[in-house]
Amino acid sequence: MKLFKKKGLSALLMLLIVSIVVTACGGSNDKSTPTPQASSEPAAPRVVKHAMGEAKVTAEPKRVVVLTNQGTESLLELGIKPVGAVKSWIGDPWYDHIKDQMADVTVVGDETQPNLELIASLKPDLILGTKVRQEKIYQQLEAIAPTVLTENLGDSMIENFELYAQALNKEKEGAAFLEAYNKTISDVKSRLGDKTKAKVSLARFQPGKVRVYYKENFAGVILEDLGFSRPDAQNKDDFSADVTKEQIDVLDGDVLFYFTSDRDGDTGATKTADEWLKGPLAEKLNVVTKQHIFNVNEPIWNTAGGVIAAKLLIQDIEERFSKLTIQ
Repeated sequence: MKLFKKKGLSALLMLLIVSIVVTACGGSNDKSTPTPQASSEPAAPRVVKHAMGEAKVTAEPKRVVVLTNQGTESLLELGIKPVGAVKSWIGDPWYDHIKDQMADVTVVGDETQPNLELIASLKPDLILGTKVRQEKIYQQLEAIAPTVLTENLGDSMIENFELYAQALNKEKEGAAFLEAYNKTISDVKSRLGDKTKAKVSLARFQPGKVRVYYKENFAGVILEDLGFSRPDAQNKDDFSADVTKEQIDVLDGDVLFYFTSDRDGDTGATKTADEWLKGPLAEKLNVVTKQHIFNVNEPIWNTAGGVIAAKLLIQDIEERFSKLTIQ
């Protein structure tokens, strides 16, 4: 009998506990706030202002086609491989200094004549280019995908890089790169010291043609950033000008850097350089007397025009001047 009473009491206690737990759980459910669900709505497109107006760009572009050599380097520096890009001016099809990063990228023509049908087939969600090259086909590009164009090329590498970083939603990464880049400029300038007082001459040799480069071009801007001066004849806020052999004096300075535009096995540019710099008219030049003449890599110094080439150009300048005695 006592055993029965104990068992009965235990059963009652168990029923009471279960009842309390069930009631508590039910009360909790009644008062709880439903867990918010992740929104399936895609992020709103961003408005990017550019040389041709405004473009509504997807929050995170994934399939990018780039129509300038300069822009290709901006993408790579920001950690993005394009699905399509215009071929490099020199290389088959890419410059040596970027070819390892361009595996499987589709060639979509060149800067002056991109293949619109091929671009469309890549289904891009963003196209990057420049007004100076693609203004006439802008409407056709915009019909394929949102298109952002810079105003020009040459001396505007930094501004163009910033615009591309904005279009790619990589402004934070872009700012970090520019901070590091500016520090490199400052550090190299400091290490070069008084050598930056040298007057640096720039020239380009093509088959039967010679062009002097002034300050408003890719290499000219970097030289100025590093603190170098230019010969009086080249100290102009302009891009370049063709010169005749009788004007060879405009190539003189403390140091002459020149690039030869040989293409596809043709050596006509090198021949022109030899005719000018080894001929009788060159004997009176200061750079010839001191043997301060250097044939440099044209993609790095001229045609690539992007941030990767800029870093290599700064490195090249420092290495060359570290071996020179400037008086």
